[in-house]
Amino acid sequence: MITIKNKQITWGILLLIGCGYFSAMSNLETHYLLKSIIAFMPLQALALIYVIYVNRSRK
Repeated sequence: MITIKNKQITWGILLLIGCGYFSAMSNLETHYLLKSIIAFMPLQALALIYVIYVNRSRK
């Protein structure tokens, strides 16, 4: 039987959120520069939260 670890679940959730967010951003009618800034800021925040979570769970 395949076991799924917490790290794999976290990556899967982040992948689904990222795909959904980029899908929503591709349908948004805004300036190209503004669209790229809006698209990457939340993903960078999620990556920072994930890194902090992993570092704290190791201690």
